[in-house]
Amino acid sequence: MSFELTDEDGKVLVKLARSAVETFLEKGQTIKSPKDVLQKFYEKCGVFVTINTFKDGEKTLRGCIGYPYPMIQLIDAVIDSAINAATEDPRFSPMSFDELDKCVFEVSVLTPPEQVQVSNPKKYVQQIKVGQDGLVIERGYNKGLLLPQVPVEWQWCEEEFLCQCCMKAGLPPDSWLTKDTKIYKFTAIIFEEQTPNGEIKRLSLNQ
Repeated sequence: MSFELTDEDGKVLVKLARSAVETFLEKGQTIKSPKDVLQKFYEKCGVFVTINTFKDGEKTLRGCIGYPYPMIQLIDAVIDSAINAATEDPRFSPMSFDELDKCVFEVSVLTPPEQVQVSNPKKYVQQIKVGQDGLVIERGYNKGLLLPQVPVEWQWCEEEFLCQCCMKAGLPPDSWLTKDTKIYKFTAIIFEEQTPNGEIKRLSLNQ
């Protein structure tokens, strides 16, 4: 990461994500980027916003969309990703305003994905680390991304992480072993609400 994010920075980003969705669902409007923020928020960063339904202490995915690459300013990427996660994730119907108090928001700020170079595809397992890396897998027109927190939540090993990312890309699970498959890894700084509209904390994947 070319810059650091403090816990206070994380609170700003997660609150911004929630506010963007709340305004869009209530008024159909996209909020403007706040002007009174630190310069670091204007740097271009990859960002994903994840929205989870929260019930009895358990989280269920409700929407997740973002920018894998640093294409637009961080603050704009958070607003755009949050609204899209709530309304455009093709796996789910658009959220309703009434759902907001039943959901928790999570913001992941990504480093640019870097291609993993190996002499033999079997060595990919040694070059990635669950609890640290996220993955992007590409072959032809197929592409899949999984954030670093996903294999931790599902208790996958590195090999299963690779297989699952292949399936996310619409490929057979063993496609990471073929030479025409490209694999990229990245890391993320992650902040999440502990309860709907509640305390916001930095997520540690190595607990």
